[in-house]
Amino acid sequence: MSLLETLFQSAPYIALFITLALGYWVGKITIGRFVLGGVAGTLLMGVLVGQVGVDIDPGVKSIFFALFIYAVGYQGGPQFFGALNRKAIKILLSAVVMTVAGLLCVLAAAYLFGLDRGTAAGLAAGGLTQSAIIGTAGDAIAKLAGVSAEAKQMMQTNVAVGYAVTYIFGSLGPILMATWIIPSLMKWDIRKEALELAERNNQGKTELAPGEFNAITPLDSRAYQVNQDSQLIGRSLSQVNQQLVDANIAMVQRDQSAMDSETDVEIQCGDILVINGRRQAVKRYGDSLGHEVSVPANVTLVEENRQLIITNRALVGKSLADVKQRAQKSLTRGIYITGLVRSGKEIDITPDVVLEKHDVLQLTGKPADLNRVAANIGQRLGSQYATDFVLFGLGMVAGFLIGMISFKIAGIPVTIGSGAGCLISGLFVGWLRSKNPKVASLPMGASNFLRDFGLAVFVGIVGLQAGPQAIDAIRENGLALLFLGAGVTIIPQFIGFFFSYYVLRVRNPIEALAALTGGRSANPGFAALLEKAGNATPVFAFTVTYAIANVLLTLWGPVIIGIITTNVTP
Repeated sequence: MSLLETLFQSAPYIALFITLALGYWVGKITIGRFVLGGVAGTLLMGVLVGQVGVDIDPGVKSIFFALFIYAVGYQGGPQFFGALNRKAIKILLSAVVMTVAGLLCVLAAAYLFGLDRGTAAGLAAGGLTQSAIIGTAGDAIAKLAGVSAEAKQMMQTNVAVGYAVTYIFGSLGPILMATWIIPSLMKWDIRKEALELAERNNQGKTELAPGEFNAITPLDSRAYQVNQDSQLIGRSLSQVNQQLVDANIAMVQRDQSAMDSETDVEIQCGDILVINGRRQAVKRYGDSLGHEVSVPANVTLVEENRQLIITNRALVGKSLADVKQRAQKSLTRGIYITGLVRSGKEIDITPDVVLEKHDVLQLTGKPADLNRVAANIGQRLGSQYATDFVLFGLGMVAGFLIGMISFKIAGIPVTIGSGAGCLISGLFVGWLRSKNPKVASLPMGASNFLRDFGLAVFVGIVGLQAGPQAIDAIRENGLALLFLGAGVTIIPQFIGFFFSYYVLRVRNPIEALAALTGGRSANPGFAALLEKAGNATPVFAFTVTYAIANVLLTLWGPVIIGIITTNVTP
């Protein structure tokens, strides 16, 4: 053991990465239908590894939690602001119910088991995982009248002891409740429910799981032979293409040979026309070209998809048909429109759709043709793999500044905190990105890494720091306080969940579970739910409840000190 102590003291981050490796390995173990998960596994392994003694700067935990919660906010920003409606009031009320239930459980435990003020406040801080209670309760104890300085000191110490004993299960309990116990009782499949909610939020568009793909491609190529009754005979290729919006005649074959791609040929009876474009458009336009034939053998057509942000003011308010005609004037084969995204949502392509500023228009065609028209349409969307570190850095700065905001409620100081601050700034920057694709790029792969790695480090350090103190406190105080903490952790969640589900009628499983974790300000529980969901659908309900829970739970410290009258006798 001394060798490990020496190693971890000289290189504490070795202990951290051992914790991560063991935690996610243990998290993969399956017993029946129960899978612990990487978050809970890392927390437990942190407690075990921490028994050796690991000293990691607490600032590291804060930084990685900020990165995790910022990435969560960034991914959920567009959906969050789009979902703000009367439903948010029900979800907000669920947080009030949860926090009040937590307070009542703490008060009941204190009266039934004769807990002093300090121990009761520590029970609330750990069982409800709101460390701010330590500060607000400690300040309230210091201001008690008629209590000796020695008794105040002992009760302030009991706040820390109660917190240390109950904090580990306070963190683990919401993980088990949100990802195993409640879903098992309700017979919910979290991943399936998350996919269905995402599909509803995306207006019916199916969300694909990792490894899945849409076997029906949006683009198609077909060949048609012009018959003697076709209205295209005698018309030039550029004239025909100018009338098409989401398709394009890319090749003309005559007498078994392809016509020069730069020549504006007149279409003749018997020509074979190869048309590319969106699947529905190819079928719709193809019926007017002639009868369908096989695509000529050994044909290769190289085209490019290019996404352009509408920045040309002359195009704002114009229809897609107008844009296509402007772009086609100098081209023979030309380009066609294959996608339109507005505020992060795909828009159905029809000739009369009107463009708005910062719409993202996807054009398809030969690279040379795209080069000729792109500058007249808008700015090319930046690489999907490049991060806008300017907005990322400013977003993090804004998050920490918001977290420093402090105010008083009934004379009790409440600080927003860096976690809530970075969540708010992440939500805003993610929403800004959906409105203006020119800025705030944070690719999905990068944001997923920040989210997952930030979470893993945060939970690992929580376990490493809490483990030794909790074990020592349990040895000194017995298991009674530990079991009380488990009750304070579990009971309010049952009360809050069933009240929300049956009374407030928050019936969507993902929203109900996210409200469960947010109403407890349970960051590890929310992280585990995100892990099970596999997408950002829990963000909205968690954010709404997390905000109110942070304030109310912080206020419970002085409330508990004021209601409980039992003091420590020196």
